[in-house]
Amino acid sequence: MGGHYSEQTFLPLKIAILTVSDSRGEDQDTSGKLLKDSAEAAGHQIVAKEIVRDDVYQLRAVFSRWIADPEVNLILSTGGTGVTGRDSTPEAVLPLFDKQIEGFGELFRQLSFAEIGTSTIQSRAIGGLTNGTFIFCLPGSTGACRTAWEQILLPQLDIRTGPCNFAQLIPRLREH
Repeated sequence: MGGHYSEQTFLPLKIAILTVSDSRGEDQDTSGKLLKDSAEAAGHQIVAKEIVRDDVYQLRAVFSRWIADPEVNLILSTGGTGVTGRDSTPEAVLPLFDKQIEGFGELFRQLSFAEIGTSTIQSRAIGGLTNGTFIFCLPGSTGACRTAWEQILLPQLDIRTGPCNFAQLIPRLREH
């Protein structure tokens, strides 16, 4: 996982979770549940959780509402990042980004390659920053969400991870 941990006090983040699915209800949402449970186990607070159809405009509405909410530090979405006709999460969120974090998708696909081989190229997982809110869009697979959480997000959302992490930037993100 790299990096080292400082003695700084843990900073819990306020996280919203969006599951993108035309067919899953709360009972079938294993990926959303994994992200919620993992974030809470790490000490973060879940401030919102929704399941939304894979529709660009419905997705943008939810992302936009959470981006505008100063109580949301981070949005995690799961689903809609493939290449089939209904997969539209990247199209929904890319126009909303102030800055794209290219390294997130690149690192996710690199780590995923070790698990699923070349099938990882079908993932359009992306990350970005908008209005001081981090957004990470993950595949719908529970295994992919676990990989992203355990190997990238868990350490990067912990202010104690060195030499740098996303959590330490949050107090400065809305400064202009």
